[in-house]
Amino acid sequence: MVSFIVVEDDKKMQEKIRDIIIKTTFETDVKFDIKMFDHYDSNLKNIIDNLSEIKIYILDIQLSTGISGLQIAKKIRDNDWENEIVFITNHDRMFEEVYRTVYNVFAFIEKFHNFEPRLKRTIKKLLNKKYDNKIFKYHGRNIDLEVYYHNILYVYRDTDERKLVIKTTTNTYIIGMSLQDILKELGPRFKQVHRSCIANTDYIESYNWKEGYFKLTTGEKVPYLNKSYRTRDDKKC
Repeated sequence: MVSFIVVEDDKKMQEKIRDIIIKTTFETDVKFDIKMFDHYDSNLKNIIDNLSEIKIYILDIQLSTGISGLQIAKKIRDNDWENEIVFITNHDRMFEEVYRTVYNVFAFIEKFHNFEPRLKRTIKKLLNKKYDNKIFKYHGRNIDLEVYYHNILYVYRDTDERKLVIKTTTNTYIIGMSLQDILKELGPRFKQVHRSCIANTDYIESYNWKEGYFKLTTGEKVPYLNKSYRTRDDKKC
């Protein structure tokens, strides 16, 4: 589920944005909802604070009441660096200030310049991303772990400790679980590449079957690769 959070104080523009979102998502299989606001309030604050949802924020920079869209974006980025922010505005002179003061802005769209096609293209690009908020949860004697599936790079079995090692984009965790059980839970994006290792295919840049390692988009070379797990599609890599 993807939530579109629209903050716009013009009712006609609200409806226009709603129509664009619905038309653009009509041919996709992405489940979505739309939440409309005309100013910052406690309900919007609660949405911003809830990091378990996948959101696309569409913010009018200048609002007639309360704080501006730029200030709302700063509040979002205080705790949330993952969800996307799209700015819309009547003033193209705001472009420089937006990108100077708010981290990771996906798009800046002027209302007076090809607004509908540009917003459509932006939404399509965002929906083409693999959105999911599934969380892998593990509760053991010494660790309680919750990590997003999409943050897991690979998992391997430490033969000395007889434990699983989970390597994520930010950390490394050790848990007591079998490789086959975690593979079933993590789903189709994860591929077994060795009897002791499974990897998130979203991060695999290339396979080196001859030398027995795969390379991640992060640049890391992982020495767990075996020809026995090579598929027809892998031969293209």
